[in-house]
Amino acid sequence: MKLDQRDKQILAMLQLQADHPLADLAEKTHLSPSACWRRIKRLEEEGYILRRAALLDRKKVGVPTTVYVMVRTANHSLDWLERFRALVADTPEIIEMHRLTGDIDYLLKIVLPDVESLDLVYKKLVAKLQFNDISSYISMEMFKDTTVLPLTNA
Repeated sequence: MKLDQRDKQILAMLQLQADHPLADLAEKTHLSPSACWRRIKRLEEEGYILRRAALLDRKKVGVPTTVYVMVRTANHSLDWLERFRALVADTPEIIEMHRLTGDIDYLLKIVLPDVESLDLVYKKLVAKLQFNDISSYISMEMFKDTTVLPLTNA
């Protein structure tokens, strides 16, 4: 279903604050609270809203260091991929995994208490699976970190 302007307004506000008060959402979208609630429920049912989450301060929870890990493998079997996915799922420090085109097969985003902790994650990975190459890149400074998706094409 195509989103109308009110749906987009609701999604935009919920992206910024997942617990946005219903009365405020309704007022800003010129809807009654019950009509606004029905729209939110429909957006959830249709899969536009996957879940609501609290965004934590990484420094305060002890994982201020971000490392991007580029992985190359010679093994592209489904079995290897399933074992890699399971290993990544079992490693809480890895918060993103992407399969890429080009020279790099996979990109991992890892959050850690410090650079020294990277070695523990590295050893866990190489102890369980064989890789052609693993290269790590430590983020020195973050300039943009958002979960807000553009809604222009929705």
